[in-house]
Amino acid sequence: MPLARRSLMEAAAARFGWRRAYGDTTHVDALLTEQTETAYAEATDHAAQATEKNTDALHVQPCVLDVRGRILADVLYLEGLLAGARDRGLPLALIERLEDAVDHGHELTVILADTVRTTTAHTADR
Repeated sequence: MPLARRSLMEAAAARFGWRRAYGDTTHVDALLTEQTETAYAEATDHAAQATEKNTDALHVQPCVLDVRGRILADVLYLEGLLAGARDRGLPLALIERLEDAVDHGHELTVILADTVRTTTAHTADR
């Protein structure tokens, strides 16, 4: 929900990075939609910036390394959530989805590492 429609408590919590858990999918779906819209709105000029700044493979490399580092940190955090879910005997469906997210996250970090290696290989071929 847009900031104008949030309660004062929700706005204050968001300001400090606190998160609230929601018990129904209506609120979750609204938050997911807002998150997606915000990400796409902030990304509108990424392509233009990337085209301007990334003139060769070595210019791409630091950006991909940064993204990989952030994703790896998040995947390791998800592993902690998964371990906690298993230890607490949380619902199997939740555990399975967390397992999927962790597996795909690790796969993405491997792909990004290979991408970084490609930047050096491309430069060496010149």
